[in-house]
Amino acid sequence: MVLPEMNKMLKKYAELLVVTGINVSKGHTVVLSIDVDQAPLARLITEAAYERGAKEVIVKWADDELSRLHYRNQDVDTLTTVPESKIVEMNEMIDAGASRISVRSSAPDALADIDPTKIAETRKANSIAMRPMMEVTQANKVSWLVAAAAGADWAAKVFPDLETSEEQVDALWDAIFNSVHLYEEDPIAHWGEKVNTLQSKADELNNEKFTALHFKGPGTDLVVGLPELHRFEGAGSTNARGEVFVANLPTEEVFSAPDANRVDGVVVSTKPLSYSGTIIEGMEFHFENGKVTKATAEKGEEVLKNLIEQDEGASRLGEVALVPDASPISQSGLTFYNTLFDENASNHLALGSAYAFSLVGGTEMTREELNAAGLNESNTHVDFMIGSNEMDIDGIKEDGSIVPVFRKGEWA
Repeated sequence: MVLPEMNKMLKKYAELLVVTGINVSKGHTVVLSIDVDQAPLARLITEAAYERGAKEVIVKWADDELSRLHYRNQDVDTLTTVPESKIVEMNEMIDAGASRISVRSSAPDALADIDPTKIAETRKANSIAMRPMMEVTQANKVSWLVAAAAGADWAAKVFPDLETSEEQVDALWDAIFNSVHLYEEDPIAHWGEKVNTLQSKADELNNEKFTALHFKGPGTDLVVGLPELHRFEGAGSTNARGEVFVANLPTEEVFSAPDANRVDGVVVSTKPLSYSGTIIEGMEFHFENGKVTKATAEKGEEVLKNLIEQDEGASRLGEVALVPDASPISQSGLTFYNTLFDENASNHLALGSAYAFSLVGGTEMTREELNAAGLNESNTHVDFMIGSNEMDIDGIKEDGSIVPVFRKGEWA
């Protein structure tokens, strides 16, 4: 297939990321992280940001092959030494209230041949050093966005039956454009309506004041406690300047933070997880008093165990998200091997840190206050998918009464 008017579609996409995604306005600083292969899109995003009044756009280039070369040729001490200049730059961006766009197009197994321990130690060191950025992000102090672009190696993984790389890349672009409703006459207006729809569903859940959610499906029987002041949220968020932004494009979820100390039972994954350049499949987790007591995987188990052992909070949950099986991404029938897409085809949980805004008043709380309220603390946050058209979810109220939330993968 050959996508018609590709340049026009990329320009439309760039505008969506800048306007709906991070909501750029006059005087903003924008930091764009993107693969070198996506330079044409990077230029369009930069142009769109300046047209909206951005003061400066800082582009951070990434490249899978360079990453592999670094991992193969540098020792662990070098890989885990974070330059002071990187920390200084991070603090400058926090002080400037810089908006961040991360456009991902890497192959899901780009680092599959690299020593998992090397990768785990490097991620841990960077996560610790960059913790202040993670904290302002998870408190929605700044606007941030995760989006995607069609990389050749990623496209080959999603569409292996297509004959040429060009066909595979076009097919992946088509899937991305569909998932973010770019074929709508006015995608920005469409997203405005979608934000309202998802927030209405979040409001319904908030009004129920559940103390826990009970997930039941093939291989899964898990009770996830919810903090007393938990807050479900939809697609739209509000930063410290009072500006509305959408942190994930695409998104289909309504999510909140679980009580990190009240998760019990067993849960199995229903989709592969791409993490640290490796694909993990067939995961099963056993929880007791909020903590993972056993974790196995049919593929990538060593990487999974490195993740869980990264720090104390990595073995507890930081997010619980509800996505109906009827979501457009689920109905596409595709496995993207990319969490941004696969999490929006399925109910999912996240190991690691919780978002402060998932608690009423949470963005103004200290770390100690958030911990006391039940929110998890970690240097990582990794989603894994657990939903299917066979999953039921019940909401449990304080008096023990049960309210159906999902039946057979759909809102009850």
